[in-house]
Parts: sequence; C-alpha cells; structure tokens
Amino acid sequence: MPLGGVIFLFIFISAFGALLLFIANRIGNRIKSVSDVKSAPYECGIPGIDKKDTKISVKFYLTAILFILFDIEIIFMYPWALTFKDFISNSMGWYSLLCMGFFLLVFIFGLVWEVKSKALEWE
Repeated sequence: MPLGGVIFLFIFISAFGALLLFIANRIGNRIKSVSDVKSAPYECGIPGIDKKDTKISVKFYLTAILFILFDIEIIFMYPWALTFKDFISNSMGWYSLLCMGFFLLVFIFGLVWEVKSKALEWE
C-alpha cells in the first residue's frame, strides 16, 4: 500500500496548509484604507517615474540563467572535492573521478555549444 501513504501525506499536507492559512487570516492584521501618498513609490526625495514602454533585452535574462547554471556546477563540485579523499580511502576514487569527469564533460559540452550558438554575444 505505498500509494495509500502518498494519498494520506497529500491530504495531511493540504489540510495542514489550509489550517495555517485560516489561522493566519483570523489572527493577522487587517490593512485599513491606504492613501495614495502611502502607496506611491518614493526614493531619496525624488518621486518615481514609471515608464510603461521599457523593454529589457532577452540577453540579460539569458546571461543570468547561464550564470546560475554554471554557478550550480561549482556548488556540486565543492562537496565532491571535500569528500574525494574519503572516496579514495574506500577504494572508490577512480569511480568518483570518472563520474565527476562525465559531469564536467557535460558542462564543457554545454559551454562549447553556448559559444558556438553565440549566446554570449551582445550584438
């Protein structure tokens, strides 16, 4: 009956979430009427100017996503580097090195593809 446990867990989490939302709704502070002055953005004494036609290039988003992707690669490599001596002592050093080599090969392939597709060029 593994499916029964999943269904029970789903029902329990849903009920608990609904209970928390109900309690927060009853206990939480109510917002009274908000004036236009309080809801207006204000920074350094200069009223904000809101432009509706501002367009941001997709290159900014692409660069951010690529940065996060390669940053996560480093996050995965750090614990591996810290525990590599333990793998060697358990005679799993070559296997661990092979796995990390495959991991790096996938990311190097991604970097080569990125450069060839000119994803990092701004022109």
